[in-house]
Amino acid sequence: MSSVAVTDLARDIVEIPSHEDEQRAGEYIETWLRDNTDAAVERDPYGNVIARSGVDSDTESTLALVGHHDVVPPDERQFDGQGYLVEQRDGRLYGRGSADMKGAVAAAMLAFRNVDRDGLVFVSFVGEEVGGRGARAAIDDGFVPDYALVGEGSTGYSAPGVTDVAIAHKGRRASTLVAEGEAAHASEPGAGENAVYHAGEALAALQEVPTPETEVFGRPVAGSVVATEINGGSAWNVIPERCTITVDERTVPGERAPLEDLPGVRRELDQDLPPMACDEEGFAESVLAAAGGSQDGDPEAVIKPHATDAGWLADAGTTCVVCGPAERGEAHTATESVSLDVLDRCREIYQRTARRVLD
Repeated sequence: MSSVAVTDLARDIVEIPSHEDEQRAGEYIETWLRDNTDAAVERDPYGNVIARSGVDSDTESTLALVGHHDVVPPDERQFDGQGYLVEQRDGRLYGRGSADMKGAVAAAMLAFRNVDRDGLVFVSFVGEEVGGRGARAAIDDGFVPDYALVGEGSTGYSAPGVTDVAIAHKGRRASTLVAEGEAAHASEPGAGENAVYHAGEALAALQEVPTPETEVFGRPVAGSVVATEINGGSAWNVIPERCTITVDERTVPGERAPLEDLPGVRRELDQDLPPMACDEEGFAESVLAAAGGSQDGDPEAVIKPHATDAGWLADAGTTCVVCGPAERGEAHTATESVSLDVLDRCREIYQRTARRVLD
């Protein structure tokens, strides 16, 4: 059974709206940490909440328990204009942000409180859902722990109900391919230059682009490249002078698709969320051991398809894994929920990890 502490704390944080303004949620987390721990706690100028144990000691390494307290906009059934509607039933907590990822934030806060270790850090970032704004700002200001356990969802990957450990995740590169031509009346197509035809050439070439692939600790990681939107032309009787193609690329560590080589178009980069690969197998094994000791199932090292703030941290030099309570398909839905027992399991995983890594 889940503990009262993780249930109550998760519910309190989930209820606070944070899709437009994360301030109230950040204030709650900051106040709770000040009231319940002896750590040095700050809410930085960007809104990130960071708590550090043993800040005055000469620690050999630091381990950060990482989350974020912003959420995507709620469904109308999840918000009454004042707070998020939260329901507890059948051993689960329902509400916007319960799975992604305020439940994990609550588990990490309790683990941070319960483990007295120099070098242990808790952080909840803002702006994860809009490109890692908080994480990038903190990193720019020097926040680069040695190790990070990021509490995004990793439950149910190897088997239903098992909380696994993601040793890598894909990134996302979003590009717009722009084809340009010259407008003319459609009755005289030779007087113009058809941008849609240029785009068609690029689209055909795009289908032949090799899919990026790599391995992390012997496990394959495969990306993807796919056109998701096409837009061109202004009227039925006008030769189009411009056509755009939106491309979604799921990147893998160290590999990118050669989109800059596509014919007849120029590429505009819209977003580039970095992938993550754990670079120290011993750390991954420590977290796996902690996960195995905290549940009846047999957790595995898995690959997560979604980008997280672990990508930014890994790019900065932090050794990362992802381990959290959310199951596949729960985040960003109108019926978003998280298992309360798994929340408490993750609290235990985080505690065991901290003791193993920082002892």
